[in-house]
Amino acid sequence: MARIAVAGATGRVGRHVVDVLSGSGHDVVTISRSNGVDVITGEGLAAALEGVEVIIDTSTGPSAEQGPATEFFLTATRNLEEAGAKAGVRRLVLVSIIGTDKSTGGYGAAKLAQERAVLAGPIPGRILRAAQFHEFVEVLMGWGRQGDVIYLPKMRTQIVAARTVAEALAEMALSQEPEGAQPAEIAGPREEYLPDLAQLIVAKRGENVKIEAVSNPADPDDALNSDGGLLPGPHAKLAGPTFADWLNAQS
Repeated sequence: MARIAVAGATGRVGRHVVDVLSGSGHDVVTISRSNGVDVITGEGLAAALEGVEVIIDTSTGPSAEQGPATEFFLTATRNLEEAGAKAGVRRLVLVSIIGTDKSTGGYGAAKLAQERAVLAGPIPGRILRAAQFHEFVEVLMGWGRQGDVIYLPKMRTQIVAARTVAEALAEMALSQEPEGAQPAEIAGPREEYLPDLAQLIVAKRGENVKIEAVSNPADPDDALNSDGGLLPGPHAKLAGPTFADWLNAQS
């Protein structure tokens, strides 16, 4: 069994990665500020990575703006690469976003900069680009809420469960696939429309709110959202559950 470190271990995807790996009997090192390890300051990293064979990086920063997000991702990657190389880590697996290579700005551009840093670093890297997570719909609803109206982008997405992404990350971390391979993609079983998904959540809650689909010319990824730029390519792995099935299973 392998010793694997998970950065962002308490986050939306990271906690599932920890659970999947632990359930398979692997020795999992949880990297998070709550566990005394900070990927930005570097505090506790050297000790945490002792004997680690693979790092899975699922960490996310506090901002979705391009500048702060880029600074976070590049700093975290540099610190993980430097400490990992000294510890003898043989692979770094990064979760990214489908369509990030088409981004002209914003969060997608920040993730693309991180991808390039991972592939250029001293530790051989692999990239898994995922579709938007099922769990992200509610986050976007919160961001777009104004009173009794929720404004959402006209996003076409093949949305996927965070747990499904975690399983794919664990598989990639342990696979014999050669380093330097093209980024892999994982998405849900079918294309969905974000405002429709939000409507399912509203119906389940019994809320009296209106969902409005809007364009946002100030968002550099607005065209990607509506034109299908966030949909997976022909070689993507497609895996359930559907959003509706996942939502029905939530308490």
